[in-house]
Amino acid sequence: MIQDIFPYKLNNQYKKVNASANDFVLVFDDTKILAKLEGQNLIFPTVSMFGINHEFIYLFSITEDNDACTASGNSFSEQKFFLLREKNVSLNGYEFIEVRQIRDSNIDFMYKVYVMMTGKHLNDWYRDTQFCGRCGGHTQHSLLERAMVCKDCGYTVYPRIMPAVIVGIINGEKLLLTKYRKGYANYALVAGFTEIGETIEQTVEREVMEEVGLKVKNIRYYKSQPWGLANDILTGFYCDVDGDTNIRMDENELKEASWVERKDIILQPTNVSLTNEMMMRFKNGDHC
Repeated sequence: MIQDIFPYKLNNQYKKVNASANDFVLVFDDTKILAKLEGQNLIFPTVSMFGINHEFIYLFSITEDNDACTASGNSFSEQKFFLLREKNVSLNGYEFIEVRQIRDSNIDFMYKVYVMMTGKHLNDWYRDTQFCGRCGGHTQHSLLERAMVCKDCGYTVYPRIMPAVIVGIINGEKLLLTKYRKGYANYALVAGFTEIGETIEQTVEREVMEEVGLKVKNIRYYKSQPWGLANDILTGFYCDVDGDTNIRMDENELKEASWVERKDIILQPTNVSLTNEMMMRFKNGDHC
C-alpha cells in the first residue's frame, strides 16, 4: 500500500523551513500534478527550477530509517517537499499529469506515490481554507502549527481528514466485488464515507445495504490507509453476509456487483490500495 515505504519514512510534523535549491516542489492543477514520468521513474521539479521569488509552503520530508541505512551501508539524504500554490505554472520538460494515472503506474519507489497523494491532500486543504468558514474573512498561515487562522475573528482551521470504509463481504468461498459506474474502472469493494452521528461499524452496515442490498454480520477491522485522492482515512473491514445473498445493486453508484470465487478474483493493476490488499488476502486464502 502507499504508506508501506520502508526503509523510507514520511515526517509530516509541521516546522518552519526555508526552501533550498535542491528541495522538491509539488504543483497541482486540480487532479493533476506537475511532474515528469519516464518509464517507472516519477520526477518532481526542484526549487532551483523556479527561482526564489515564489511562496513555497513546507509540507514534509522523506528520510531513511537509521537502522536500515546502517544495515545496507547506503546513505539517503533527507528529501524536503514544498507546495507551490500558483496558477498557470509551466516548466520546460515537465507536464501536468493526472494523479490517478500515476497511481496506476508501477512507479520505481512507492514513497513517491505517497508523497504525491499526501501532497494533494494538503494542497486541497490549503485551497479550500483561503477564507474563514465562520465570518468569511481572509485566512493566513499559523506560525506555530499546521493551521490556517482567520485575520478577522481568529478562527483556526486544521487539516480535515474524512473517515471512510472499505468492506470485504464474504459468502463462504466467495467475495463480493464491485465496479463503479463512473471513475475507477477496475474491480473494487463496497466503500463509502462515514456520516455525522454514525459509528464506523454502522457505516459498514449502511453502505453495504445501500450499494448491494445485503445485511452483514461479524464485522471485523483489518487495517487502515491514508488516501489523499479523496482526503480521507480508509478503514478496512471484513464481514460475513447475513441471510439472503441476493444482490440488489444501486445502479446509480455501481455498474457491476457479484459474488466471485477466490480463484477468479481479478486484482487491481498496482499494490497501492487497501482495497487491492484485502482482495488479494481473500484470493490467497489468508485469514480474513
